Amino acid sequence: MSASRFALLTALVLLAAYVWGNSLPEAAGLIPPPWDKLAHLAWYAVLASLLVLGLGRRAWPWVLVGGLLLAGWDEWHQFALPGRSPGVDDWLADTLGVLTGILATHVIGRRFRAV
Repeated sequence: MSASRFALLTALVLLAAYVWGNSLPEAAGLIPPPWDKLAHLAWYAVLASLLVLGLGRRAWPWVLVGGLLLAGWDEWHQFALPGRSPGVDDWLADTLGVLTGILATHVIGRRFRAV
């Protein structure tokens, strides 16, 4: 299996676990503030990195748009979940994570090509 296919498969597994886990009542308050923002940022950074690696560097605008839409959907989805509350601060942490993941793959990619 190629590295790009492995990255895409891993991203799909992460997405499935995310959608499933986010709907569980136990997910409410699992990570206390302010650490929850770091978890948002890290998860979205990993997802964005995997998608850029899997789809190619030129796909970064699609990864950005998809990440922002996923983050928006997640916050909207929380309106219907007991014990959960949507927040712009969570969406901003997600957005920063997507941007971090995209930037990291570009910087690391350039670094390895330069050697």
